[in-house]
Amino acid sequence: MSTLHLHSAPTPSPSFAPITSSRFFRTSRISLPNAVCCKAIEAVQLENGRPSAREFAARGNAIPSYVEAPNARIRNLVNRNDTRLRIFSGTANPALSQEIACYLGLELGKIKIKRFADGEIYVQLQESVRGCDVFLVQPTCPPANENLMELLIMIDACRRASAKNITAVIPYFGYARADRKTQGRESIAAKLVANLITEAGANRVLACDLHSGQSMGYFDIPVDHVYGQPVILDYLASKTICSDDLVVVSPDVGGVARARAFAKKLSDAPLAIVDKRRHGHNVAEVMNLIGDVRGKVAVMVDDMIDTAGTIAKGAALLHQEGAREVYACTTHAVFSPPAIERLSSGLFQEVIITNTIPVAEQNYFPQLTVLSVANLLGETVWRVHDDCSVSSIFL
Repeated sequence: MSTLHLHSAPTPSPSFAPITSSRFFRTSRISLPNAVCCKAIEAVQLENGRPSAREFAARGNAIPSYVEAPNARIRNLVNRNDTRLRIFSGTANPALSQEIACYLGLELGKIKIKRFADGEIYVQLQESVRGCDVFLVQPTCPPANENLMELLIMIDACRRASAKNITAVIPYFGYARADRKTQGRESIAAKLVANLITEAGANRVLACDLHSGQSMGYFDIPVDHVYGQPVILDYLASKTICSDDLVVVSPDVGGVARARAFAKKLSDAPLAIVDKRRHGHNVAEVMNLIGDVRGKVAVMVDDMIDTAGTIAKGAALLHQEGAREVYACTTHAVFSPPAIERLSSGLFQEVIITNTIPVAEQNYFPQLTVLSVANLLGETVWRVHDDCSVSSIFL
């Protein structure tokens, strides 16, 4: 059976000082000549690649061993100030919600969610949230429509229970790719979903790695946008790849800005671009490569992998152009068929993702590495609750 490597992020430093990406991992300094500036990560392995959700189901409310102890600074503040911070989880990603609560030193709020025989969703909060600052953790990942509707009903339940503030924590924002009209008579579903969340009663949205920045403008409420980039950067840096051998690759022209920012933080690595021509939804054709990858270690960076058509064809082109190794890095692992077959076909040395979307057990393969964004989101939740700066996390 293949082994999944799950890296969970431990305790940050006990201060409100600006946070660098390395704070989300247990790190130790290393120094190698002509290597990427980095800190080594102490990996935590999950036996037999079992998903973290199974651990939670087996242990009830117990915290699995791979989840680090909560941040002492935040835990002490929560206890001392008797805050009205409440965190509730939907059914889309309960494992991530539990890790976020663990970071904050809190128990997940008690909530009852069930589906009737006809598919309708029922939500009941089983504890008082009157006057509380409520955070609802629910990515709108597949099945997108069910998870979105569940989030809306959770928001409505909190609003009708007199919560003071309701923040929708959406690690993965579905419909984000429908952010503009590319042809006549098309809908802009991202704006519609933003309106639904706002009208349901949310006061704020916390999202991770939106497909495009303009999606923030679709909301008429504040949006805190955080990036999974620091988590992936620290893991990549631990591999001590020689900076002369490294090249960051954007799988399409639209991701150049993201790849450029990523390359700048990896010792200002060179950049290459895969030029593609898309003939239909979820269908891509690689046409050309801009940049030199011969003899290099190519790191492909994107915000999500859906069917893996774009990134797989890009990887094949990189090998044809002489790349020594190819790594795929993405925040959101949607993994629609036939993504697993493409990713596990031998094109990639490693596929690095985060746990914003839970990965089904049957979708594990030997090259897959999952990094946890729980501490990143947990720190952001606390700063939003405590009216502190969120942007300083990424300084």
